[in-house]
Amino acid sequence: MPHLIIEHSSNLPIPAQQLVDAVHYAAERTELFAPETIKTRTQSTEYFKVDDKKIGFIHIHAHLIEGRTEAQKQLLSNTLLETLQNMVDTNWLLSVHPYDLLPSIYRKN
Repeated sequence: MPHLIIEHSSNLPIPAQQLVDAVHYAAERTELFAPETIKTRTQSTEYFKVDDKKIGFIHIHAHLIEGRTEAQKQLLSNTLLETLQNMVDTNWLLSVHPYDLLPSIYRKN
């Protein structure tokens, strides 16, 4: 855990693999997770509409097992947002949202 799902507009100015690698390593740098438990992937969106002053978007859904403190979630959110800010210019809408997964109903094999 976590599952980092990077949703982005299809006009991404960098290779998607570069984005995956940067976000994945940023999560590792927080030292909140064992590196082998981090899972990162992208989802490209072809059709979208955002603020007229922005040319595209990147949003990270960070799915976490319930139990992290607000400070830990803020560290992750800030670290991931800073990573995005270092990768694209200010013409991009950037956001990060950590979500709690309930261990009583989360399943995996």
